[in-house]
Amino acid sequence: MSEPVATSGTKNGQGAHILVIDDDEDILRLLSMRLKASGYRVSAAGSVEEGLTLIAVDPPRVVVSDIRLPGRDGLSLFEELRTTHPGLPVILLTAHGTIPDAVDATSRGVFGYLTKPFDSQVLLAKIDQALALSAAPVTDNTAEGDNKWADGMVYRSARMAQLMSEARMVAASDASILIRGESGSGKEVLARAIHQASPRASKPFIAINCGAIPEALLESELFGHARGAFTGAATARRGLVQAADGGTLFLDEIGDMPLPLQVKLLRVLQERVVRPVGATQSEKVDVRFISATHRDLEAAMQHGEFREDLYYRLDVVSLTLPRLEERREDIPLLATHFLRQLATKYARPFTGFAPEALEALATAKWPGNVRQLFNVVEQSCALSSTPLIPVSLVQRALRAPRMEALSYAEAKQRFERDYLVSLLKLTDGNVADAARIADRNRTELYRLLQKYDLTPAMFRQGEGEV
Repeated sequence: MSEPVATSGTKNGQGAHILVIDDDEDILRLLSMRLKASGYRVSAAGSVEEGLTLIAVDPPRVVVSDIRLPGRDGLSLFEELRTTHPGLPVILLTAHGTIPDAVDATSRGVFGYLTKPFDSQVLLAKIDQALALSAAPVTDNTAEGDNKWADGMVYRSARMAQLMSEARMVAASDASILIRGESGSGKEVLARAIHQASPRASKPFIAINCGAIPEALLESELFGHARGAFTGAATARRGLVQAADGGTLFLDEIGDMPLPLQVKLLRVLQERVVRPVGATQSEKVDVRFISATHRDLEAAMQHGEFREDLYYRLDVVSLTLPRLEERREDIPLLATHFLRQLATKYARPFTGFAPEALEALATAKWPGNVRQLFNVVEQSCALSSTPLIPVSLVQRALRAPRMEALSYAEAKQRFERDYLVSLLKLTDGNVADAARIADRNRTELYRLLQKYDLTPAMFRQGEGEV
């Protein structure tokens, strides 16, 4: 098998994270040294189980693994990663006796294999090829260079890193994509990122919410109309499908599209032509379709609410955005990212969140997902009088009761004071009545009132109030 030779292993991923797995400590050390010298960040594992743990904690861009390993071998590792991390390239290292296994694995999806002993430049070239197909993790919206496509996708979680790797790979094709996820999880942001990573990036990206426009208007919005097609159509109008020609059309909440329009959309997908309302001629269009839904389309098909043929045209590749609660490690990063945006919007010098405020954000329930998080951060910023956002404003925006960690003595004092105030309000400052209700003698009650600087006169009508 001929291999290209590279002089640099960092062409497609300067500083990219590579995981090397080999039970031979000398080989592991040598590979790690060579890859680090080429500018990569390297993790090393001596077994499949150790490697899987490292992948869960800090996902790499490429895995380089020996086939022969103690316990589970490299082929077993590949089979698991094919299910859990289908976009993660795996390069196998094989001795002559395991070449048939490596060839078979390649036919099943292994990125490639190298036969021991191998030239380090050949390994670098193979890693460089693999990096060209995998997305680098993005931790902020200030990404540059190759990561600019993912501007706005802020994350550090392994689950999101895997999703973005798959999105980067599918972006290169023209395959229709169905993005699944709850409302507010960022489906349109992901669709824009895919468009930016695609060969269509210089062409239009047009988004429409299929559930937000009445059926009578949606057809005209999508496909346009001819002059005189209906009352009020004084001039011809191009639809959004035509406007997206050469680019990407994002159909949000596709599950809410009425059945009659589903038929017309199917024709556009099948024949790549569109006929405006009231027109007699069709127009050719070149559009990449990305759809999104929070609905269960399989259930909708069973109930006759969504066409099966359209579903399979739209769902060529399926990507699922996790709920914010499933990626909690991203919450502080997202909150800080939104804070920087809002500091510019409000022209305020916000510096960050108090530690307790970040803890409240990270542990809260997020039924509204990322959109809700942004709203909470914005409300906190709008009401903050200090550069550091306090926990009280975050809890107010979350509509959560403020939780205070009181000592036993503090809690007891607060209870006693509040109880005495309530008791004397009830009796209009009559200590004898208050003592009887509290089942305490008057001497004890006077002592408690003195402890909290309370006097019966405060509670007598016309003599002051607490």
